[in-house]
Amino acid sequence: MDPLPFLTDAYPGIGGRIKVEPEDFVVEEIPLYEPSGEGQHIYVRLEKRGLTTYQVVNAIARRLGVPAKAIGYAGLKDARAVTRQTISIDGVEPERVEKLRLPGVKILWVSRHRNKLKMGHLAGNHFTIRVRGVSRESLPAVEAVLDELHRRGVPNYFGAQRFGMRGNTHLLGWALLRGDAEAFLHEYLGHPQAEERAEVQAARTAFDAGDFTAALAGWPSSLPEERRVLAAMVKHGGDAEQALRVLGKKLRRLFVSAYQSYLFNRLLAQRIQTIDRLEQGDVAFIHASGAAFVVEDPTIEQPRADRFEISPSGPLFGPKSLLAEGKPGQRERDMLRESGLSLAEFRLPGVRLKGGRRPFRVPLTEVQVGWDDGLIVSFRLPPGGYATEVLREVMKREDL
Repeated sequence: MDPLPFLTDAYPGIGGRIKVEPEDFVVEEIPLYEPSGEGQHIYVRLEKRGLTTYQVVNAIARRLGVPAKAIGYAGLKDARAVTRQTISIDGVEPERVEKLRLPGVKILWVSRHRNKLKMGHLAGNHFTIRVRGVSRESLPAVEAVLDELHRRGVPNYFGAQRFGMRGNTHLLGWALLRGDAEAFLHEYLGHPQAEERAEVQAARTAFDAGDFTAALAGWPSSLPEERRVLAAMVKHGGDAEQALRVLGKKLRRLFVSAYQSYLFNRLLAQRIQTIDRLEQGDVAFIHASGAAFVVEDPTIEQPRADRFEISPSGPLFGPKSLLAEGKPGQRERDMLRESGLSLAEFRLPGVRLKGGRRPFRVPLTEVQVGWDDGLIVSFRLPPGGYATEVLREVMKREDL
């Protein structure tokens, strides 16, 4: 994919790097509400290091003897950071949770509440990040970038992780929506990349050559989903349609979501220098409620955007998407035409895809800049905001 433009391109990047050590990246989940102290669900505030949320949930479920679905969480956190977040557990006594001892996990407190935690039950996330390999003299430039982001908003791009290790999940989604099984499989199982391990490159090369049996023999067990589809390809004599049938709904949804994200990013890139200015026909996103409305007179609505109550938005294309009008709407319809799809064609059997709107920017608050064996930046973002997009503007780097 082509690099996405920066909002703060008037300022130079500081370069630098974020080391693998979790202490350089700390994320504190900000609760939407506090537990009441009563109810059947046990709320657990924990600190984890080097583990994803899924890994922690599965480990706790095994240790307590409860199904993983009995455990709720407000947001997913990856393994790269030190993360403090809250989970809920149904069907256990708090004393058992307090006695838990798991590698990489520290229990901070335990309480009760009436309902299970669900995705989105958080007010935001607070980040503290150390950037190494930069000069202390870079602080004024960093402060200038963060001041502009605080004033105008952080570009709400979907980050690179949305598009997978190979950077191609959007292409897989596009092939699925077009019903092109062969194009999907060649992107999924072929096309070796230089960054991949030698055995993976060899297996993908065999697939591209049409030797599916050799590809399966060399396919690593560390890629089980791809291996399962490849095995179906061998079983059915190279029938792409039959092989594609074993791909799970969760992956199908993920790939199509990546294509929606890709199109959103392209529309945001067109709008990058005016993400804080409304146009006639824009669909304005209301930050407090998540609702949206079409802007008829931008001069009337712009003061609300200046107060960060509303923002211009872009579509996550789907059968029920509300499209903009006027010039913004023309850009959205041009993007659809380029994709070769209509709104009605954003659907897959067994996968619900409604579509929606996403703001082109998100607020950056509680900003602080300091120095401690490297540049220290801390800030707060709303749910769904990517800290990597803040760092990308500061460092002017794509490979975060």
